[in-house]
Amino acid sequence: MKKTYFGKLASICALLMIATMVLVGCGGGGGEKKSDSKKFLNIATGGTAGTYYPIGGAMAEILNKSIPGMNASAQSTGASVANINMLKDGSVDLAIVQNDLTYYASNGTEMFKDKKMDNLRGIATLYPETCQIVTLQDSGIETVADFRGRRVAVGAAGSGTEANARQIMEAYGVAYADITVQYLSFGEAASALKDGNVDVAFVTAGYPTAAIQDIASQRKVRLIPVDAATADRLIAKYPFYTKTKIPAGTYAGFDQDVSAVSVMAMLVTTDKMDDALGGEIAKALFSNLDRLKAAHSVGKLITKEGAMNGMSVKMNGGAEQFFKK
Repeated sequence: MKKTYFGKLASICALLMIATMVLVGCGGGGGEKKSDSKKFLNIATGGTAGTYYPIGGAMAEILNKSIPGMNASAQSTGASVANINMLKDGSVDLAIVQNDLTYYASNGTEMFKDKKMDNLRGIATLYPETCQIVTLQDSGIETVADFRGRRVAVGAAGSGTEANARQIMEAYGVAYADITVQYLSFGEAASALKDGNVDVAFVTAGYPTAAIQDIASQRKVRLIPVDAATADRLIAKYPFYTKTKIPAGTYAGFDQDVSAVSVMAMLVTTDKMDDALGGEIAKALFSNLDRLKAAHSVGKLITKEGAMNGMSVKMNGGAEQFFKK
């Protein structure tokens, strides 16, 4: 009797163990497959008050809706230079960065001297960040050649704006030795112009720019042009520049179109991203441009046709193939 009882008990236990193994096998296998299919992407943007952050947030939303298994998130950062360093240490997978800074990093020049990072890859260029050169209308300054002997705010020391200022003046034959250099942020430059402590300032940003609007609300301003021939020379030497026209009426009291040059905000990754995923990302983003337009006013400047303008590094193969279709 005991033998029969224990025999039945052993049989039941064996069956339960088999059933458990089957269930665990099915559930566990499915769970592992689901986890493996997840694609986690961190997108480095900029400060929460800037342009990069809302655009990056919209990108994450698009990728999550458009690519199966995608789990993308945008994070606030210190913008371009910080973003390149984060790509380098692998803490982010994608980053919005100015194309001139990407060029410097990939070639080991300017602020990335002796810090060359040659594995950066472009997904797309996005929208222009224009090199705006502003002075007061009563300054007597009409061209870059007039800067000699003047006090010029060139941007914060070691910034992308400072490099733009130096390169543009160099194209006109004006060196730092010919001017009184003032290393000022956009806000500081605006205050200095209004107070008469500088004569002209460089501001690299999407227009209209708050710092220049602030000046124009109190003083009459003039934007200094970069003529087409000089722009061509700049682009030949520094391929990250593109030609831009600042429309009349962009700033109060100044109703002339102004020729200028721009650098481009761009979406960057590294060679760690495979071509298939790069192509998926490009397709998702540029098939949902309305969402980017809704995120920020600069979104209307993002187009598939312009996605390789000013491309300053080698592209991800999948993204390049998408745009060349």
